[in-house]
Amino acid sequence: MASAPGAIADLLVTNGLISAQQQAQAQAQAALTQEPVLNILVQQGSVTRKDVVRATVQAAGLEFVDILALTVDPAAAAMITGDQARKYQVIPVALDHDVLVVVGDSQTAANWQVSEDLEAITRHPVRFACAMRSEIAIRINQLYRAESELGELVRGMLDEEQVIDIQAPVVATTDAPLVRYVNLLLKQAISDKASDIHVEPSEDHIRIRFRIDGVLKEQAPAPKEMQSALISRLKIMADMDIAERRVPQDGRLSLIWSGQKIDLRVSCLPTVWGEKIVMRILDNSSAQMTLAHLGFSPENLDHWRNAYERPNGMLIVSGPTGSGKSTTLYATLNTVARPEINIVTVEDPVEYRIPGINQVQTHAKAGLTFASALRSILRADPDVILIGEIRDYETAQIAVESALTGHLVLTTLHTNNAPSVITRLIEMGIEPFLVSSALACTTSQRLARRLCLSCRRPVGKSAAELAAVGFEYPAGVQPTFFEPVGCSSCAHTGYQGRMGLHEVMPMSEEIGRLAFSRASSDEVRRVAIDAGMRTLRQDGWLKVSQGLTTISEVLRVIA
Repeated sequence: MASAPGAIADLLVTNGLISAQQQAQAQAQAALTQEPVLNILVQQGSVTRKDVVRATVQAAGLEFVDILALTVDPAAAAMITGDQARKYQVIPVALDHDVLVVVGDSQTAANWQVSEDLEAITRHPVRFACAMRSEIAIRINQLYRAESELGELVRGMLDEEQVIDIQAPVVATTDAPLVRYVNLLLKQAISDKASDIHVEPSEDHIRIRFRIDGVLKEQAPAPKEMQSALISRLKIMADMDIAERRVPQDGRLSLIWSGQKIDLRVSCLPTVWGEKIVMRILDNSSAQMTLAHLGFSPENLDHWRNAYERPNGMLIVSGPTGSGKSTTLYATLNTVARPEINIVTVEDPVEYRIPGINQVQTHAKAGLTFASALRSILRADPDVILIGEIRDYETAQIAVESALTGHLVLTTLHTNNAPSVITRLIEMGIEPFLVSSALACTTSQRLARRLCLSCRRPVGKSAAELAAVGFEYPAGVQPTFFEPVGCSSCAHTGYQGRMGLHEVMPMSEEIGRLAFSRASSDEVRRVAIDAGMRTLRQDGWLKVSQGLTTISEVLRVIA
């Protein structure tokens, strides 16, 4: 299967993907650095990794296909289950006479054991075509959704009356239908990149909803007969008391998905129709994100960088629940973290576990509040302190004093915009002169859905339409408007992923004087805008003009 890198580079030249000069330059650099020629070509941007894989496969005499655009025969795909497709990372795409055409990556295609297993499962001879491993994983999740399997399991449980017994069989064996149902539910939510799973009992059924890109999406409901067993199973997994049904409870569970550990924060809330379960999916890759991935414009990122590169001061991120405040703080921590500095956090709860950082979980019943934890942290010689949220005067006072005594303090506050942070701190009882001295920068943010780049299409906007929504043309940008369409890559929503809209206000002498004089947030806002601050709405219009999102999406998330 393996082909010499030189032969593959020759094939890239033959196919017109690189020039002979680019090949010679890469070979010369490879001789000096001992790095593979193909890696150098990819790093230089001469070719994409997909081009290299395609050439490698062709050099081995195999067919390369674009699995995301390929039409898959449902009858062929149905010859293996979703679990089998994920286990072998393959997709049967067609029957060529009696031969089953299967798409896998180049390593899978060369594995005779996989071929034998698939032939035994499907009872057809197998012929491999190749595609990108990452694209195969995406297409598997599109083709083998859990809904049909969930429906079959539900019907099976009702027929066999297994939903009534929630004792040992449910807990002891992974083959129990209820256990498989819950596992499939979790798998489907993670495949759909949901941030939350809502399991909501109602009068005659159980409502299942996933929050995807900030919007709740209805899933196939579960029958009312399953309620007791389903809720109990979820509470057992999250280490909650299944006998207690009258008070709210919180728990946590972890699972492995595609070789990656994913944590879920689980909350249980008693309602009139039974206990509601909400599971927040904490993908630890979010904690490893950098500020460059969060949607900061270059100007806003410069303001924020100037603030966190200071040795001390207070940086506050504001916004409503679910606006990405914690992710921004973690990304900032990842940027400032170095072996020579001591970083301590106090959070409620600790959402993401980060190696090398001392994270403290508050425990109100034991007396470990934000304020008491902060007092202890200051005796632990910290350089950088992250406070999950400022909720009261005592926490705010200690945070401000910490910023004034040589610490860099990162925290969050619930306000509508960046200038309101100053007035909110003063309203909480912090002296204005302390606010003006301690505060280095405030950021307000919202999350807007990002247009799917695979299917978005240009759309014209008249001057009257733009004026009706108050659209402001960003300086130096020629707007290009797009609208969502929907394709298999974005689950036919037209959007894929989210990005931040930011309002960054660095502290200046003039804003400090306004804080000292207890000026209103409107006055602070006017001065900040005059000094060049881009508002949330203006940052949204910039992202619209760049073709990253839509006007309706900006209006949805910004009042």
